[in-house]
Amino acid sequence: MVKKILADGSPCRKCVEVEARLRKDGVENRINRVVIADERKPDSEGMALAGRHDVDIAPFFIVTDDNGRETVYTVYFRLLREVLQGRATEQEEIADIMDNNPDLDFL
Repeated sequence: MVKKILADGSPCRKCVEVEARLRKDGVENRINRVVIADERKPDSEGMALAGRHDVDIAPFFIVTDDNGRETVYTVYFRLLREVLQGRATEQEEIADIMDNNPDLDFL
């Protein structure tokens, strides 16, 4: 998991929400490592991972399969459903996508 610290030193709101959701869903122990993308430190490991994977939102998750292939998840509920075998409704996944992309709109 890569989570962000904002330029003012505070944690990103979405990162806090997703961490709470990980605990609520009982899957926090499935996260092997947490890395910080610190806006105050452009050379932080999390910022480097964001750049390497061309990700501009947080949190995001990098999952490595048995063959060493990495898949990046920027939507928690998709990670929950596809990797952690948890339950997420389509509405939860859409709400997460919309929250991460305020410029999108439903028709």
